[in-house]
Amino acid sequence: MYKKTALNLQPYGISPAVTGILTLIGICYIVILIPTMPGLLIFQKLAGVNLFIRNGQLWRLLTPIFLHTSLGHLLFNGFSLALLGPRAERTLGSLKFALLFLLSGIMSNIATFLCMPLTYTHTGASGAVFGILGFYLYSALVKRDIIPMRQPSIFYTFIIVSVIASFIQPEVNGIGHLGGLAGGFLLAALFLKKV
Repeated sequence: MYKKTALNLQPYGISPAVTGILTLIGICYIVILIPTMPGLLIFQKLAGVNLFIRNGQLWRLLTPIFLHTSLGHLLFNGFSLALLGPRAERTLGSLKFALLFLLSGIMSNIATFLCMPLTYTHTGASGAVFGILGFYLYSALVKRDIIPMRQPSIFYTFIIVSVIASFIQPEVNGIGHLGGLAGGFLLAALFLKKV
């Protein structure tokens, strides 16, 4: 006989901010794909284009975080967020986690703007996801009691391999990933100061 228990989704990663971000990313992807909607126009107005950022279109430092150019791009970033986000959100709370995600993504796009050619176009949440990794890196190095890790060397290796892979793979914005990682690290120092 099986005992009925309440379904507890919290350990499996359901969290409000992560769910909201994933939903928004999914909606943006669908809107851009639907031929009856002005998807191309929306993409052109919201994608990160360094030349347009230089000309004062500063919203392009935020909006590219929610745009993805392919299903694979969307799924990889979405899966990474779903895997890494919930524990960080439970540690920080939903508001601070959302700020960590958004500000890391903006810092990623600022790094891209400063270091890449004016003709460079960038989209995706990977810089913000690297910001979550930056949060975990700060936690592992400085605030070890916040998020204990059984084998931190595996985590450090994962970060190193991820950064190297960012620069080896064509079409991947390695500068943006580094900017997001650094942003997440700095924001973790700010958000975890009193903890």
